[in-house]
Amino acid sequence: MAGFHDIIGHDMVKDHLQKAIEYHKVSHAYILSGEEGMGRKTIARAFAMTLLCEKSDKEPCMQCHSCKQIMSGNHPDVIWVTHEKPASIGVDDIRVQINDTIMVKPYSSGYKIYMVDEAEKMTVQAQNALLKTIEEPPAYAVIILMTTNQEVFLPTILSRCIQLKLRPLKDYVVSGYLSEMMEVPESKADIYAAFARGNLGKAIHLASSEEFSLLYKEVLTLLKNIKEMDIPMLLDYIKKLQEDNLDLFECLDFMQLWYRDILMFKVTKDINTLVFKDEYGVVSGLCQKSSYEGLETILNSIEKAKARLNANVNTELALELMLLTMKEN
Repeated sequence: MAGFHDIIGHDMVKDHLQKAIEYHKVSHAYILSGEEGMGRKTIARAFAMTLLCEKSDKEPCMQCHSCKQIMSGNHPDVIWVTHEKPASIGVDDIRVQINDTIMVKPYSSGYKIYMVDEAEKMTVQAQNALLKTIEEPPAYAVIILMTTNQEVFLPTILSRCIQLKLRPLKDYVVSGYLSEMMEVPESKADIYAAFARGNLGKAIHLASSEEFSLLYKEVLTLLKNIKEMDIPMLLDYIKKLQEDNLDLFECLDFMQLWYRDILMFKVTKDINTLVFKDEYGVVSGLCQKSSYEGLETILNSIEKAKARLNANVNTELALELMLLTMKEN
């Protein structure tokens, strides 16, 4: 389990929480928002562990009884709110697990911390029930709402919570972590980092994903050879992508990354701007064959394909139109 110093990036969020503890300015309610994989739960745990640590107010010591209880998931004053229905957190979940117990003082600490993961799943009724508690909480209570989408919260919930948003990390921070901590080759680490768009958790997943490894191989082969492929070959490749059960939206994201690389290299002629550095020769050759207008047309066609797939247009038709645009430009 990580302390604040073990968490990569998110310095402003970490600094805010550490200073709140140090200067005894801890709020009764926080919203930690960010994409899945950005570390919301990791930061919430580090905050809870530091807040309840018996030896430190900056970093959890990892050695005291309280820290060990949190690391084992058995601290009586850290309550993880659960819900039986996968798609929603209902009013009874909030009433039974928070409202009915919050007036019971902490067992062994100065604070009683409620962790609500996937908080965007709270129904309106559940939010209203929680609102009553947030409006007049006991001094020792801290409620942490972790969410991928705080826009679904009632304005009254938002106004009564400290809102902390996790931002994407710089690509070099993510790729550096993959290279140093996971021993991923630098060229591959750059690709995972660019594809994950600053989401370290997603990049770590990609680096160990067999599915992404297959996607990488299949889509890159297609992109490198598309100019020489005839229509029947393109149609066969569309079927192959579907038969391999690859995530088509991830395939399209990969294609965007490839063509943006070509466009960037055409503008700068700088190999350091490339994500696909190992494919320098291919990228350089495609730059000479492609116009700026053609590359913009291709990137627009990928966006159109995404929109068509979202609108449930025939998958094969959407991909065929896009690949023909790639071939012709």
